[in-house]
Amino acid sequence: MTPAPGPRNLITDVAGLRVGHAHDASLRSGVTVLLGDAPLAAGVHVMGGAPGTRETEALSPDRLVPGVDALVLSGGSAFGLEAAGGVMAGLHAMGRGFAVAGQRVPIVPAAILFDLANGGNKAWRENPYPALGAAALRAAAPDFALGSHGAGFGATTARLKGGIGSASLMLGDGVTVGALVAVNPVGCVTMGGGPEFWAAPFEIGAEFGGLGVGRDGLVPVTKGMGEATTLAIVATDATLDKAQLTRMAVAAHDGIARAIVPSHTPFDGDLVFAVATGAGREATPATLLRIGHAGATCLSRAIARAVWHAQSQPGDLPPSWADLYAKG
Repeated sequence: MTPAPGPRNLITDVAGLRVGHAHDASLRSGVTVLLGDAPLAAGVHVMGGAPGTRETEALSPDRLVPGVDALVLSGGSAFGLEAAGGVMAGLHAMGRGFAVAGQRVPIVPAAILFDLANGGNKAWRENPYPALGAAALRAAAPDFALGSHGAGFGATTARLKGGIGSASLMLGDGVTVGALVAVNPVGCVTMGGGPEFWAAPFEIGAEFGGLGVGRDGLVPVTKGMGEATTLAIVATDATLDKAQLTRMAVAAHDGIARAIVPSHTPFDGDLVFAVATGAGREATPATLLRIGHAGATCLSRAIARAVWHAQSQPGDLPPSWADLYAKG
């Protein structure tokens, strides 16, 4: 059976996952939360030169914590790491968290992207990200929007608006894989000066326009050190441990390199979380290979879909893909 997208073509085709967005239009920034119905086994791998993270060390295979309650992707640079505090508070109120000394401590790793120079109003007195994190948690659902939403609301690429993207694959052996990504890189998602996407070889149907492959070409770097990043989550319903999930995250980075040129630069904080619900079959080495490749493929498609779906907002600095190409 040829792998095909799930019914939503979203990471939530992996049963038991929900995604929520919240943003502030004046701030031109936002937060996206991935929530599991139950704690999720998780791993992480960082390949960018300028990451900003919280609690990622807890995901190492030799660490005590067995799983996470939620993952947070946020704008706001280091200020955005506080979004995880809002998510923690909401999860604590739900009775969620790692049991220790008679208490429940929600485990909420987070990663941030830089959107402080996108024209939004950043002159706030109180950090807005805890409230945005709490709102994104409350909004978590199986269906969610792509493009200019959540952590991708103020995201940009080298010459176009970035955004939030997602995609999925059903592998035909009872395993589903999905990806969720906030696209804010130094590099380009499209080829040269045209509308075609670097991810075109991996497109299924016309999920980002069916434009095929365009001409090569690089756009000069316009962002500085630490001003960019691509943040991703790949997920599966297979039963994987933390070491296997770390390998899944490593493999999924191929999806960034196939869809963004250049990627993994000293200016980017490129990071991939990997999670497993454990609802499906245990992975053999051969199955793990297929899951890793599927995660990379979903991630490439999700990156293109993020830019394809980005919506224009008043005061935008770069144009959206639709501004330049969908209108002729």
